[in-house]
Amino acid sequence: MNDPRTAPYGTWSSPIGANLLATAGVSLMEPWLEDGVAYWLEGRPAEGGRLAVVRGDPWSSPADVTPPGFNVRTTVHEYGGGSYLVHRGTVYFSNFADQRLYRQADAADPEPITPDTGGRHRYADGRVTPDGARVICVRERHEDDGVVNELVVVPLDGGDVRTIVGGRDFYSAPRIAPDGSKLTWLSWDLPWMPWDGCELWVGDLDADGEVANARRIAGTDGEESIVQPEWSPSGVLHFVSDRSGWWNLYRVDERTVTPLHPAEMEFAGPLWLFGASNFAFLDDGRIACQFERNGVAHLGILDPVSGELLDLDLPHTAFDYPWLHAEGSQLVFIGGAPTIPMQVVSLDFASRAVEVLRESLSVDLDQSLFSVPRTIEFPTEGGLTAFAHHYPPSNPAFVAPEGERPPLIVMSHGGPTGESTPEFDLRKQYFTSRGFAVVDVNYGGSTGYGRAYRQRLVGNWGVVDMMDCINAARYLVERGEADGERLVIRGGSAGGYTTLCALTFHDDFAAGASYFGISDLEPFAMGDTHKFESRYEHTLVGPFPEAIDLYRARSPIHFVDMISCPMLLLQGDQDEVVPPSQSEVMVEALAAKGIPHAYLLFEGEQHGFRKAETIHRAYEAELSFYAQILGFELGDPIEPVPITRP
Repeated sequence: MNDPRTAPYGTWSSPIGANLLATAGVSLMEPWLEDGVAYWLEGRPAEGGRLAVVRGDPWSSPADVTPPGFNVRTTVHEYGGGSYLVHRGTVYFSNFADQRLYRQADAADPEPITPDTGGRHRYADGRVTPDGARVICVRERHEDDGVVNELVVVPLDGGDVRTIVGGRDFYSAPRIAPDGSKLTWLSWDLPWMPWDGCELWVGDLDADGEVANARRIAGTDGEESIVQPEWSPSGVLHFVSDRSGWWNLYRVDERTVTPLHPAEMEFAGPLWLFGASNFAFLDDGRIACQFERNGVAHLGILDPVSGELLDLDLPHTAFDYPWLHAEGSQLVFIGGAPTIPMQVVSLDFASRAVEVLRESLSVDLDQSLFSVPRTIEFPTEGGLTAFAHHYPPSNPAFVAPEGERPPLIVMSHGGPTGESTPEFDLRKQYFTSRGFAVVDVNYGGSTGYGRAYRQRLVGNWGVVDMMDCINAARYLVERGEADGERLVIRGGSAGGYTTLCALTFHDDFAAGASYFGISDLEPFAMGDTHKFESRYEHTLVGPFPEAIDLYRARSPIHFVDMISCPMLLLQGDQDEVVPPSQSEVMVEALAAKGIPHAYLLFEGEQHGFRKAETIHRAYEAELSFYAQILGFELGDPIEPVPITRP
């Protein structure tokens, strides 16, 4: 290798280009396991963001199940998840274009099994009854007078879809007992989100799919959050609850609830997507489970009798979402690490075999190019501490001039009830390989650190998250690991809101980028978003309209006179979660005040960018924006983003 060349931070050339981000990999999600064959979803930017069911095993190459023209994605809650299932080799899935449920047996063409409603009726999170006669799932109906969520039965012989449980605002996780005699599910009502609190119910299930004698087992709206009710092979109900302050695993013995391993660690995460599977039963009676401790994920085996938890000590330290399935002695999961792209992994306890069935990214890059993060705990407001993952600049071909400190990109994750994890992420390496430092902040309100940490954001959205991001940057500046004059902040959705707040109410940052961020909280409180999050601000900010002054005080759009920082705004024109109007009012305000800014509106994109061409353009635009504002030349030729200046 040649000696590294001296060049200022931010100007380094890198083989990790925006085109690589957009086309070199796929996203992996929702694994399933049946008869030793693994199934999973692949999100493919190069195919317009299409999601396809793929199957594979340790002895053969992966093969597509769903044919071209089908996109396996439900829009229940807009975020989806639980978009397919497998039963006796037949795949049942939701198709994005019309939101109908389809059945695909063997190599036959998919056939619809629900009526065509023009996408108004949406289905998710289903299971087939043991007799194979029907699917029980969540349905979301978009009617003229509002949105209705319920549990329904879909007969597989062509009969009418029937509601079997209704009356609550939301439902998830309908799970059928192994003998078909009982059904369990979760339900909750506005203004709560499921991680604030929800209820676990069980009902008797008859041969026609009707439910009777429904009774609440655990959970309360706003006080106890339940995740993943699941029946053991012998018919014993298990679930995850945060009643202790941490999401721990419990078993239901008759009507007694027993903790299996009380500990200050998280065995689950927030239910943003349907189909979460944090634990699974092995044939020897033990429970495989994903858990998180101090911001790092683990895979372990829990003995439900002794309560002993064995950490498998795998190289995977991050699970993009809790999707874990088991059959006999075999596990399938999706995991990664800072230097390991997300993988579909098959693990067999009988043979001790570990097989990688699919990797999200396969590129020939020097490992020393990748920045390996360290977890930091830093001081923040009120004498508290918060957490983040810090990625220093890394590129073996370059060194910076002696004494120079790198520009720092502060990343604010979405949710806001979400989490950043130390995983392989080319989006971060895109910047670190060019000489930027990155700090991915788990601000107060993030998951992974217990309910009390999660509730720091209650009533404090736009304050705690913003200050934690600012204090993470200040901490690294004080330690000499970042240039205090070249700090930028970026985030998407709720992270975009945090970004806009930081750029409006404080002057720590030289620039920022908001991906479909919120500039005005009032429209959301008044219903200008989807049902799932329509009252989210009730806990994050306060009741509306009683707290209207607080909503206005936390909305950057009302304080444009305080803004002096250049901004890049990126938005999808079909976003139903954060409508384009949220970006457009900010663009108008920036233009009126004469602040340098750029705005990119992407046709056909929703909440989160999925198309290769969008991803490519967005990341080049962001890099170009930072370079122009911070005043340095990029080491690679890219298409510059036009900046509107006074």
